[in-house]
Order: sequence, then structure tokens, then C-alpha cells
Amino acid sequence: MDETPQKGGKSKALTASGVIIVIVAILVLALAGTTMFKVDETEEAVITRFGKYYTTVGAGLHVKMPFGIDKNYNVPVKVVQTEQFGFQTVKAGSQNQYKNGITKESTMLTGDLNIVDVEWVIQYKIVDPVAWLFNVQERKQTIRDISQSVINTLVGDRAILEIMGAERPVIQNQAVALMNDNFKQLQLGINVTNVQLQSIVPPAGVQEAFDDVNKAIQDMNRFINEGKEVYNAEIPRARGEAEQQILIAEGYATERINKAQGDVARFNAVYEEYKKSPAVTRERLYLETMETVFESQKNSTLIDRNLDNILPVKDLTKKAGN
Repeated sequence: MDETPQKGGKSKALTASGVIIVIVAILVLALAGTTMFKVDETEEAVITRFGKYYTTVGAGLHVKMPFGIDKNYNVPVKVVQTEQFGFQTVKAGSQNQYKNGITKESTMLTGDLNIVDVEWVIQYKIVDPVAWLFNVQERKQTIRDISQSVINTLVGDRAILEIMGAERPVIQNQAVALMNDNFKQLQLGINVTNVQLQSIVPPAGVQEAFDDVNKAIQDMNRFINEGKEVYNAEIPRARGEAEQQILIAEGYATERINKAQGDVARFNAVYEEYKKSPAVTRERLYLETMETVFESQKNSTLIDRNLDNILPVKDLTKKAGN
């Protein structure tokens, strides 16, 4: 009868010990769960102590104060994040499907008072995790509002054909700069790396007319390119011909100058001989001239100043007996 109470006492002692062990195990697990945390390679963790910013740690396994004294917020600082405007890519099974029709944010007024539907994508990275977590409450909506405001401003400053053509890359580059200026002023802690205009189309009612305009622009560019090709082929040939004509003219000028200089030299030589004996030279020149006249003019008439009549000139070139 004395052994039964002893056995009951031992059972109660064992039960109490088991409960204590379980409680201790739960406390250990809770302590470990609220003390250890892991930060991925693409993240940084912001630690707060009693709700106030304490420190920022990088990738790896870290320890913090337990039971909510310290809290960690893992921020993907190395991940490029994307926001889509005017359309939405949704998952259907294993494939991504493009879905448009968000007309509220895509429909805009251009500088020449035309309506156009613009779809675009922005890509950004978190560069200041503390600012990202605590400075702005509605972060995603703020990003969308700023982006929409910037694109509306840039589109509203240009004509529709400029937006659809040559100004497209200019708008993208200016959008990156303007968005970053706005986000920097708000201290949002992000940096926009890329703005990509996806689709710029007029409303459905005038789509056909704008297609005709685009076709005309393409034809114009094609004609311009063809003209440039002809220009590049013809201009060098024309320049070569021009240089050839210049060389021919220079050669002709040199020839004429040399001939004139030769004539001057011969005249000077004759003149020097004339100065030595003017009478002889004058007589020779007279005879040479008369010979030329008689050879070129047959049946000519001479007028003698010393006579009162006109005599026919005898043809001295005919042989006697003819």
C-alpha cells in the first residue's frame, strides 16, 4: 500500500519535467526564429530597433535582437524592377500574354492637338533601401504617377508625327532624366535606368489615315536614300570630269602662251633686223605681201593712184603659152 503513492508521485514529476522541456524547446525555437535571419545575394536588409532605423546589412546569415526588438526588412537592391503603362503582361499557364486597353493612362494629347495612345515601360533599381522603406508611403503609386506625368509632358510638347518618328529616342532619354530628378526630390531611393516606348498609335478611328501617312513617310525616306545613292555615284564622276576639263584648259592656256611668246620672239627678231636696214626689210615685206595677194586673188583689179584709169591685173601665175 505504500508503493502506490510513490509511483503516482513519480508520474507527476515526469509529466512536469516533460512540460518544462517542451516549454524550453518552444522558447529556444522562438528565440532562434526571432534572432536569426538570412539576406539573399540580391538584397540588403534594413534593421530597425524599437521601430527606429538601426543599421543596414548585406547578404548572408545574420543575428538580431529577439522577440521583435529588432526587425529586418529585406530590400531587393540588385533587382531591376519594371512598371508597365498602357498595357499589362499577364501569365496564362506557362506563357506571358500581352494585354492592352488601359486607355486611362495611355491616351494623351500631343502638341499639335492630336490624340495618341502611348504604351511604355520603365525599369528602375532601388539605390537607397532606407529611403525606399521610410520616406514615401505609397511607393508604387508614386512611381506610376510621376512616370505618367513626365511622359504626358514630353508628348504634349511635340507633334504626333515627331513622336511616332525621329523624336522617339529623344523622349525616352529625356524621360529618364526627368523621372530621376523628380524621384530625387521626393527622396524615394530609386534610380530609373531605362524608359522604353512600346507602342505609339493614333486612336482606332483614324488608324487607317495614319497608316497612309506612315507609308508616305517611308516612301519619302526611300526616295531620299535612292537620291543620295545617285548623288554619291554621280558627283564623284562629275568632279572627275570637271578636273579633267580644267587640266585640258590649263594645257591649252600653256600652249597658247608659249605660241604667243614664240610669235613675240620672232617679231622681236624681225624688228631687230629691220632696225639694221629698214629699206631692205621694208622692200622684202612689201614683196612678200604682194606675193600673197596675187596668189590668193586672181582676176583682181588694181587701182593706180598715179593714173586716171583702172587696169586689169595680168594673171602672172599662168605659164607662158597658156
